[in-house]
Amino acid sequence: MPKRPARSTLSPTSLSPTTTVRAAVFDLGGVLVDWNPRYLYRKLLADDAAVETFLAEVCTQEWNARQDVGRPWSEAVESLAREHPEQRDLIAAYRDRWEEMLGGPIDGTVAILAELRAGGLPLFALSNWSAETFPIARSRYGFLDWFAGIVISGEVRLGKPDPRVFRYLLDRHRLDAASTVFIDDSAVNVRAAADLGMIAIRFAGAERLRADLAGLGVLAEPTTPLG
Repeated sequence: MPKRPARSTLSPTSLSPTTTVRAAVFDLGGVLVDWNPRYLYRKLLADDAAVETFLAEVCTQEWNARQDVGRPWSEAVESLAREHPEQRDLIAAYRDRWEEMLGGPIDGTVAILAELRAGGLPLFALSNWSAETFPIARSRYGFLDWFAGIVISGEVRLGKPDPRVFRYLLDRHRLDAASTVFIDDSAVNVRAAADLGMIAIRFAGAERLRADLAGLGVLAEPTTPLG
């Protein structure tokens, strides 16, 4: 995934001098888990240009997002293959070889998660993810067991940035929005969380996240200042 510039990422509307963080909610893909369909399609297509065209015109983000809110993969593959019959095998690979889109954990963020856990802060996850493919990740990344609760969009059939999925998370786990920090790499999702009164942080790398969490008093200050 492209590296974002280090910058202040705390939502200015969600932080006050009296803020006390009582729980943290993490997005998964792009924050803790390196997931990218390019990892697979670079094996299947001739060059990067072909990969980008396929992902922009056939297996698009919008198409994948419907699986993230509950559409069955069998239905998704069949409906798209009818539109692009010459691409059927490539479309089917999105599901059949989905695990090959997973990279490793994002180690810097996992280290932060471990520190928060050691400090006793309750940890939760809220992720847009297909209910059919999440078990693959669940078995692969041991740190997912550190969460007191995980809300997966495909299981509840609601996805970020829909405010209903944030309310579901807060209600299900009895979290107070004003004392819950939410971390996500999507600006739209961060804004939705801030609008509900959560302490919202746009993820821009582990170093920047550490500085933001230190500013909230839940981690020690970084040993070296950000450039």
